[in-house]
Amino acid sequence: MLRVTTASLCTSCHRMRLFLPPSASTSTVTSPNKRLENQHTVASLYELSVDIRKVRKFKSWILSERSAYVSETAELLRDMGADTPAIARILETHPEAVLCRPEDVAAQRDLWVSVCPNKRELMSIIEKFPASFFTLTHHSNQRANILYLQSLRLSKRIIGKLMASAPQSFSRPVERNQQVIHTLRETYLDLGGDEGNLRLWLQKLLSQNPYILLRPAEAWRDSLGFLREQGFTTEELLSLVSSLRASIAELQPEAMQHALAYIEEAFDCSKDELKQIVIRCPAILYYSLPTLMGRFQGLMDVGVSMEQVKESPNVMELTTQIVLYRIQKLASYGYDVRSGSLDVIVGTKKDFEMSYGKLQLRQQRPLFNPVAPLRSAED
Repeated sequence: MLRVTTASLCTSCHRMRLFLPPSASTSTVTSPNKRLENQHTVASLYELSVDIRKVRKFKSWILSERSAYVSETAELLRDMGADTPAIARILETHPEAVLCRPEDVAAQRDLWVSVCPNKRELMSIIEKFPASFFTLTHHSNQRANILYLQSLRLSKRIIGKLMASAPQSFSRPVERNQQVIHTLRETYLDLGGDEGNLRLWLQKLLSQNPYILLRPAEAWRDSLGFLREQGFTTEELLSLVSSLRASIAELQPEAMQHALAYIEEAFDCSKDELKQIVIRCPAILYYSLPTLMGRFQGLMDVGVSMEQVKESPNVMELTTQIVLYRIQKLASYGYDVRSGSLDVIVGTKKDFEMSYGKLQLRQQRPLFNPVAPLRSAED
């Protein structure tokens, strides 16, 4: 009888626990090493439909902080156009937001509105990059960097993308970003670029890689200096910089040397041929040596010739798995890549689908004989 009563009590307790809000089942069962949770914070988040278990699992320390501004943060986001589900998603992804003082968040909002005045677009950015928006340190640096980039007549969309993707570049002193931009400007003009196109060129660089401002100016000089030593002309260097854009600042001369030496030997080409291969496929410069070796060997293993790779070096941008898939796909329609050009398999997925679609149509469409008599539908 006692066993039955005890089991019934346990079952009842378990059922009650299932219906309690997350706040009711936390601080009562805490280990000596754990801090007690702030029940007001937990309850406020629970009211906003925030997944407390997710916060507790990944960033439990936030729930133990004495000062939190859950309702104030939610109200600010609501004023900016966020609905309740959006607020819940933001606070689940970046719960540190509730620790920010309301006046600091309001100042940050005004700063971001100066770049992105459209409420809907701004909320879309904040929902994707909440950590960037709620990075409230170095407010004066952020403002100075925004004003500097605006003085370059860069579009608000580009500046907004930089703020969202690379907030670190806005937190540091504006002088460091000025130095990098100055180096980029000198590089572009020294290579024969037109002053009138400088702004558009900068926007392309920054949009492709928002972290470019975090790279030291010396990295640009080292990379370009190495390529000059390899015999690339000013015009060819400008073409490479325009193709690689921000990636060229991440290239290491030693790694480029290994890549060029391998391609020269594997392709059995001269220095001039090597230059043309690099210009046609600049990605060769930033792939690691093991990657280049693996992809080239993969092409040889499927029966592609070295001459074919030399004629279509962009095939080195594809992984071995993608190459195999595309070759098999084309083979199903009777096209043997090994006896033709590799151009049909290079490019993006969309490019390949277009090439594949043309071959498919060519096979399905009957040949038209202009001499044969036309037949009507009744025939």
